[in-house]
This record gives sequence, C-alpha cells and structure tokens, in this order.
Amino acid sequence: MTEKNILVSASILGCDLANIESEIKRIEKAGADFVHFDVMDGVFVDNISFGLPVLKSAKTKTNLPFDVHLMITEPEKYIAEFAKAGADIITFHSEAAKDIKKCIDICRKNGCKVGISVKPNTPASEVFPFLGEVDMVLVMTVEPGFGGQGFLPFTLEKIEQIRKRADKLSLDIDIQVDGGITDETCKDVKKSGANILVAGTYLFKADNMKKAVELLK
Repeated sequence: MTEKNILVSASILGCDLANIESEIKRIEKAGADFVHFDVMDGVFVDNISFGLPVLKSAKTKTNLPFDVHLMITEPEKYIAEFAKAGADIITFHSEAAKDIKKCIDICRKNGCKVGISVKPNTPASEVFPFLGEVDMVLVMTVEPGFGGQGFLPFTLEKIEQIRKRADKLSLDIDIQVDGGITDETCKDVKKSGANILVAGTYLFKADNMKKAVELLK
C-alpha cells in the first residue's frame, strides 16, 4: 500500500462562525494543512451551510489552501465560481453530478485540484473510471449534511478498495475521509489507506487544538 504523509483539513463547519477570522487563525497555529469548506444546498443534503461570499471573505484571512467540498446538486453550474472565489481543491459528489467528466474539466480549466466524493452507501467502483483524472477521492464516513456524527466503520472497506485500485494503476492520488474523525477513528482510516483527514467537531472542541492535530497525524 502506498505510504503518504498524513495531512489534516480543518472543517470550519465546526467552528464559531461569528468569529471565523480568529477561528481560521487557530487552525493555522494548530498546524492544520487545509481549511475544509463545506458547501450544502439543502437539496443534495438536508442542511444549508455557506457559499461564495463567505469563501471570498475567508480566503483573505489566511494563506492556507481551501479544500472546498460541494455537497450540492448539479455542481457543474457552480465549480467555476467557487474556483474564482478562492478554492484550491474542489470536491464534488459523484451522486450529484450530471456529467462527472465535465466537472473534472471545469476544475482543471479554472486551475483547481480535483476531488470526487462518494457517500457511505455508494460503492467504491463508482469512482474507479475516474481515478486517473482526479487528484483526490473523498470517502464520506458519515452521511453528509451535519457535523458531529458518529463514524461508520463499514466505510473502511471502501477506503481499502480505492487505495488498492489506485496502487494497481500506479496512481499517486490522495484519499480523504470526512465524518466522525477523532484520534481514535483515525487509526483505522489511516491503516485502510486514507492520508487526508477532515475534522471539525473534534478539533474545535479540543482543549488544545495543536495537540489534537498532532494526534491525528
């Protein structure tokens, strides 16, 4: 199995949004590698979060790369705008895209790295045809929509399947996991082949965020 450095993407869905600038500074000081920005439309998932204006504003407060997770229907319509607003990585859902290849092409055209995501019950094989065209696969380890949920252990097999497939094809891609990630659950996802860990509630509720980031890594 490919050995890769473990990186942490801090989900600001779990932060104090009334003090987003200071919360992003906390992320920086704690040693996180990315700001994870969850976009929800209330259609693809049963929640509404934040969008372009918040991304534009938050992007001016840090030099950390923005890891933007689009949990929205028809991401094709919005990818270019999120790229212009400051996204460095854009991840869209295979289940939500009408044309996955078009989504990938729009990301590339706008200078963004590309991620493709699958919900817990979507088989790993759904992303196999696109592994050579993306930079990252995001495996949701909870049902997307709300922070603070418990980790779903059955998703570990999917992480393994994707990593094995990528290794078989000699592809150096990242596998990101999002949902219920803590210093305990991270052990199994890392063993399974994930190398980018998204954490929100765990980090922002920690007494010492820097220590929490270190434990994930």
